[in-house]
Amino acid sequence: MPIVSLRPLLEASNKYKFAHGGFNVNAISQAEAVIGVHEMFRSAAILQAADLANGFMGGRKDFFNSTLEDKKIGAKRIADAIRKIGENSPIPIVIHLDHGKDFDSVKAAIDSGFSSVMIDGSHLPYEENVELTREVVKYAHARGVSVEGELGVLAGVEDHVFSENSTYTNPMKVCDFFKKTGVDCLAISYGTMHGPSKGKDVKLRKEIAIASMENLKHEGIFGALVSHGSSTVPQYIVEEINQLGGNIQNAFGIDINELRSVIPHGIGKINVDTDIRMAVTRNVREYFINNKDKQNSEAISEIWKLMNDKKEAFDPRYYLTPIMDTLVTGVEPNQDISDISNCIRKGVQEVVGSLIVNFGSVGYASKVEQVSLEQMIERYKKM
Repeated sequence: MPIVSLRPLLEASNKYKFAHGGFNVNAISQAEAVIGVHEMFRSAAILQAADLANGFMGGRKDFFNSTLEDKKIGAKRIADAIRKIGENSPIPIVIHLDHGKDFDSVKAAIDSGFSSVMIDGSHLPYEENVELTREVVKYAHARGVSVEGELGVLAGVEDHVFSENSTYTNPMKVCDFFKKTGVDCLAISYGTMHGPSKGKDVKLRKEIAIASMENLKHEGIFGALVSHGSSTVPQYIVEEINQLGGNIQNAFGIDINELRSVIPHGIGKINVDTDIRMAVTRNVREYFINNKDKQNSEAISEIWKLMNDKKEAFDPRYYLTPIMDTLVTGVEPNQDISDISNCIRKGVQEVVGSLIVNFGSVGYASKVEQVSLEQMIERYKKM
């Protein structure tokens, strides 16, 4: 099945009242696992690469210092890999840029084969956010690519996205934002938070989603809402990491029942990253504990050293850099590296499979209209 834009998935979730998970990937093995588990559950898949993740996939170990050239290399690398993995897939697949920093980063992703992009202008004054988002929409829609914007600010840290405090989305501005920009969907701030420390017993401000969707319906505007910072941070995984020598403290996510409760109110896409990182970290730690001889393996011992040098680290991009070539190419030169890759795949499958079920997208792949990017170009001309 061809790679599709996000728009047909949003239309399906809007019609049938379920949500798609947007799952961040930072390695070829993660992409393989995300697609595989979605195929198993017959759910359309959204694979996300954040702006700096593209820098990492470009071979930049210090990805916080990624250049635009690094991002271009990485964006093409992950897009080409996803296309190859999914070329005979029975499900629709979206390649989505998460938190595009500026127009150049977004353009690089589109030109490299991404079928959907997010431009994050939430840190800008409202009118500047509108103008930047509108510029991205113009470029993207002319190529059949869907666009996600953001209104409101989430607290927390995710790569280069950082804020100490949240600014809730004003539902009264949502319609105006859709009208002026032409975005397909909008990330809102309603109580979620980036990173692993969201606080205990978070209650989402679902009235923000409800009011936003009611305003859109009143104005006859199609729009879907996106929930960022929505990892559930399963406590059993946190506990297992710590039992295996890690040191993850004060890590609490959004209760799955809170997320399920907002899906009927217009939340059509729910972004998850931290849960995947946690599950992979638990699996890799468990592998080294259960196979102590591998702690001295020439191919992978440096991974174990990095994990123990920084026991609080749970982002695989920190400790998996010794096998960087495998992460960005998918080539596994020996059994030890294959074992680590399998740890990654199994962690992704565990988390993503559970969330596909909880978000209600099981079996809905066939309800997503198969619309090529070329066909979307014509559709966007008429919108």
